[in-house]
Amino acid sequence: MNGASEKDLPFLRRLWIYQSERFPLIQTIPLLAAFSASSVTVSAALAERDLPSLSIYITAFLCVFVVFFQMRAMDEVKDFETDRLHRPERAVPRGLVSLRNIVLLAAAACVPAFVASYLVTPTLVLFVAAVWLWLALMTKEFFVPRFLHASPALYLISHMAIMPLIDLFLTACEWLPRGGSAPIGIWTFLWMSFCNGCVIEFGRKIWAPQNERPGVETYSSSWGLRPSLAALALALLGGLFGLVTCGFYLQQTWLVGTVGGIAALACAGVVVSFLKSPNTSTQKRLETASGLWVLICYLTPAIAPFAARMFS
Repeated sequence: MNGASEKDLPFLRRLWIYQSERFPLIQTIPLLAAFSASSVTVSAALAERDLPSLSIYITAFLCVFVVFFQMRAMDEVKDFETDRLHRPERAVPRGLVSLRNIVLLAAAACVPAFVASYLVTPTLVLFVAAVWLWLALMTKEFFVPRFLHASPALYLISHMAIMPLIDLFLTACEWLPRGGSAPIGIWTFLWMSFCNGCVIEFGRKIWAPQNERPGVETYSSSWGLRPSLAALALALLGGLFGLVTCGFYLQQTWLVGTVGGIAALACAGVVVSFLKSPNTSTQKRLETASGLWVLICYLTPAIAPFAARMFS
């Protein structure tokens, strides 16, 4: 289908094409469901409380889905000029949907997230508002875009700081209405979220040399292949530390550590494979492995206490 015929399609049909390219629901929904459910479950497990009601899980998922769509919309805003010049095949620059429509949808999505948070407890609104504030600052690149783009490491840290903020909101869905204080050890989960955000970012933006594009910033083009893969490995180690320490607080150090160690070794094998033979296929495997690592990190501490109880 050419661009002209795409523009003639009904808006909802064009929006469906947009999601398949830029926010694929078939991948996004399971990952965000695991992320939100694990955050709520781990919060309850760390405090040795019963699991909360289904409505808490639904609220957590709804809000994180909204925030991640808004993150995609804000990326469209930030990258508009780069995409127009260097990636004209993307949905917005080729005219499939307008930037204005995506931003309006992202803004409208605040309403259900605000209402759902308020219904859990009014104070929870402050936590989602903190996420929105940081997202707004990210969109404006903290009003120092040249400074941030001159330092990819600082750019990464400033943007990935939103991940523990999101996770703080998700865990607060559980602990805030149950007494108002976060459980001891929750910092391990927040730290893991920061590191895993970096893992995902590196997995998306470390490319094989033949796939690099002029004008498009990647970590491999900015730092070189070996340093960027070393940074990915460091983020993996940071995530593994957070995972194992969370397992310690859950009194499941060995089970969580074993699963995490095996997953980390598997990811390390993918990193080495990509370093030895950087091509489109190994680049794709690197991105997939990064996503699977993050999924394992969230599911393992949520499932481990119940698995140990079942087999004890």
